[in-house]
Amino acid sequence: MGILNAILRRSQHNRVPDHHAQQPGFPLPPTSGNQPPNGFAVIDVETTGLVTFRDRVVEIAVIATDPWGRTVDEWTTLVNPGGPVGATKIHGISAANVRRAPRFADLIGELNARLAGRALVAHNARFDLGFLQTEYERAGWAMPACPHLCTLEASLTYLPALDRRRLSDCCWASGIRLENAHSALGDARATATLLMSYLDPNFGRPPRPDHLHLPSHAARVAWPAIPHSPVDVALRETTGLTPTPAQAGTLSALLDDLPLSAAVEEGAPANATAYLELLAEVLEDGVLTDDEAASLADLAKTYSLARDQVDAAHRGFMLALAHKAIEDGKVTRDEREELLATAAALGFADGIVKAVLDEARAALAEQRGKDCKPLPDPWSHGEPLRIGDGVAFTGCDELIRARLEGRAQAAGLRVTGSVSSKTAVLVTDGADPYTTKAEAARQFNTRIVTPDIFAELVYYIQPVKAGTSKGTTTASIPAASQPARTPTAASAIAPALPATGSAIRTWARTQGLPVGVRGRLPADIVAAYATAHGLAAATIDDQRLTTSP
Repeated sequence: MGILNAILRRSQHNRVPDHHAQQPGFPLPPTSGNQPPNGFAVIDVETTGLVTFRDRVVEIAVIATDPWGRTVDEWTTLVNPGGPVGATKIHGISAANVRRAPRFADLIGELNARLAGRALVAHNARFDLGFLQTEYERAGWAMPACPHLCTLEASLTYLPALDRRRLSDCCWASGIRLENAHSALGDARATATLLMSYLDPNFGRPPRPDHLHLPSHAARVAWPAIPHSPVDVALRETTGLTPTPAQAGTLSALLDDLPLSAAVEEGAPANATAYLELLAEVLEDGVLTDDEAASLADLAKTYSLARDQVDAAHRGFMLALAHKAIEDGKVTRDEREELLATAAALGFADGIVKAVLDEARAALAEQRGKDCKPLPDPWSHGEPLRIGDGVAFTGCDELIRARLEGRAQAAGLRVTGSVSSKTAVLVTDGADPYTTKAEAARQFNTRIVTPDIFAELVYYIQPVKAGTSKGTTTASIPAASQPARTPTAASAIAPALPATGSAIRTWARTQGLPVGVRGRLPADIVAAYATAHGLAAATIDDQRLTTSP
């Protein structure tokens, strides 16, 4: 709803902006001379990997705009990296595509002429500009520090309601078409149009003065005088890859709409948003390889994140993923396996996945419990169902069953595929009393109810009884579950996992101590946790003990 409200507020301009259109209503940015500054150079690079000193640029696009973001020129070429092209499945570029493409040293004069005098723009700019700076160094030149605008970071100002801030998210919220994603030219065009919408005073929020001033500041930057000779550009034979929908029940499906603000709420630093977006993008295929994990430490340097900030970012990210995983009331086998693999690649021991899932379940159950309706008087259905109870279905009309299963999961019940001693009720229309589930229900004395009665039980579901877990075992993150200090690919940035608000809340619940899901933890509970775990209360980072609602 946040994104929808943002779009509705911008409804009169919720259209695909024409980045070639003349828009004389724009205010003229200030300039120190008689001529207006050159404007912006919007950049996008596709690379062989994530690390600037090891990986190379394989495609680059530059779109020149006027000071108001209107496109005046486009240029793009594939780049021969002099080695492997990296993940073709992501950027769509093969070794055959770049065989006759120019090397970066061959095109740097042309590129330099297109960047000089302009403010630079990119989505997640530190990544793109970091690669350009390194490629300049390899070619024997120094790329100057130049005024730049990151359309991802600027989206916090212009599109504050977004949960995710990928280029596709920002374009969707602004009514901009993103065509040929993961091609340098396709992404650069979308970024240029996004820039123009930011600078358009009629589109949404007023443009920030410092953004309007960037071209005039950039016009005064001295660029190296690199000899400029024509370049025979090489274009990709195919456009960017068409995104495929994530399969339900997988990590990529969780990431698709994971609000990174949730990671910040769980302790990730606010200045780690761009880093977390890149981490989420790396994980979209459901796998964090050893090479990718090893690259995270170097990426952290690109984003000027200290080790403790990376630790907190990874911990918050894992907690946010766990909360997302249990939102529908269940965690699939694929989700669990991928969460385990991700935790291991980030340097966490296996136990943390169980701990954070249990913590997430407990927090969700507590939140749902606040919305439970009191039982009516009289109540004729015996013991009510409680959040976390297990339920099974047999028989029943398919549409009715699907609807009831959805309600059950939304209410916090666990829908199981079989009946066991822990199953609270079996729902059946009685058409076939001899199904395997029906036989098991009689064996375990499981209550059997009709769909109509079950619907009422779900409507009046009750909170978990104090002192019980109802199918989940909440657990803290004790010292034994600390990240394994083994020589993993990410060991250089493996979190030390000091006491966190989530860990202390989980421990407090297991001890029967009253503690809320959000907000600052009472000092006496923090002190009790520290004593129980052999910690000094003063060493617990106070900033990590508060989670905003």
